[in-house]
Amino acid sequence: MNRKIRVKGFYIKSVPLMAYLCFLVLLLSLGNWQLTRSKEKAVYISELNRSADLPKIPLTADLIEAAKSLRFQAVEVSGRYDDQHQFLLDNQVRRGKVGYFVMTPFYLTGSTIAILVNRGWIPANLDRNQLPDIAVHENQITISGRINQFPGLGVKLKGAEIPTDTWPSVVQLIDSQVLAKIINRPLADFQIELHPESPDGYERSWHISVEITPEKHIAYAIQWFGLALTLTILFVWYSIKKSNE
Repeated sequence: MNRKIRVKGFYIKSVPLMAYLCFLVLLLSLGNWQLTRSKEKAVYISELNRSADLPKIPLTADLIEAAKSLRFQAVEVSGRYDDQHQFLLDNQVRRGKVGYFVMTPFYLTGSTIAILVNRGWIPANLDRNQLPDIAVHENQITISGRINQFPGLGVKLKGAEIPTDTWPSVVQLIDSQVLAKIINRPLADFQIELHPESPDGYERSWHISVEITPEKHIAYAIQWFGLALTLTILFVWYSIKKSNE
């Protein structure tokens, strides 16, 4: 039943009023949720910054399992590169240019475990069939860098994790389990971003990044609150119009 309700001299039908109140509560809840996410994201980024400022630690096979939770932790690891099985992570854009991240397996000393080392960004040739020369020595070395998750894709297409058959192999998305079968070694589920001052690397300008920043969450909250205000204005206008009629 669509009864009329008197509100400060105006008569408002119950159905539009209930619909308005439901949508208003929803919009305000979404705005408040975005504000909460903004605060949580700011705390998260602060924790990541603290991790980045911690002293460099030696990364051994015993720490591999726990290493993924140490995002942005500076580490030092000894072993050797695998020059024969390198991957080019495609569609990485820098300064408006398309290129690759050079992902090279690194075999830890005294262990069968491999870690993908992101040696930096390199531009792609105009002829995409002509792959860049990314050869690296396989001698025993100690490298330093920081732990991070693999770069992601905005939209994951079917088969994006399957690399090409050539070497270096081009791949759209890093899947450690898929690549582990190709190199025939266990592969850690994280990358080491090679330190900018370490040798055998390309362009490296690592920074702490999150998919949605605290500022974006605040912007989304303002949008939801703006919609709530617009809804209220329209409802008041509608109610006055119907009351006058």
